[in-house]
Amino acid sequence: MTDYDALAARVAALTEGEEDNIAKMATVACELFHSDARFDWVGFYRVTAPNLLKIGPYQGGHGCLVIPFDKGVCGAAARTGETQLVDDVDAFPGHIACASSTKSEIVLPVWDRDGVLLGVLDIDSDQPSAFTKSDAAFLENLMMKTFCSAKRA
Repeated sequence: MTDYDALAARVAALTEGEEDNIAKMATVACELFHSDARFDWVGFYRVTAPNLLKIGPYQGGHGCLVIPFDKGVCGAAARTGETQLVDDVDAFPGHIACASSTKSEIVLPVWDRDGVLLGVLDIDSDQPSAFTKSDAAFLENLMMKTFCSAKRA
C-alpha cells in the first residue's frame, strides 16, 4: 500500500515553484506510477479543444491518443467534473479499452487555480476493484495542492 504522506511530500518538493503544468503532470505521473504495485498505468489526458482530451505525460504502456468527453471513463470525468471510481471496466458503459489488461480504473478531473479544467488524471490497474474512496480522497487533494495552489514565491 502506498505511503500517501511520503508521496505527497515528494510531489510537493519536486513541483515546488514549478508553474508549467505539463512538467508537473510528468512528475506526478512518474511518482504515482512508481509508488504502488496496483498502478499499472498512470497518466494525464489534457483538454486540447472543446470536449476533447489528448494524451499527456504518462507512465506505462501506450495509452489512447484522443478521447472525446462523451466516451469512456476519462470522458465521463471530464464531462461531469467528478471522480470516476470503476471497480470493473467491462461493466462501465462506453469504456474505451486502451489496454486489454486494465480491470479497474480511477479518473479524476484536474483543475487549475482559476477553475479551468486542465484535463484528467487516469490510473489503471490490472487488478479488479483496486481503488478505494480513500485513494480518491488522497488523489483529489494531491491534484488540488499540485495544480490549484496559489503561485509560490
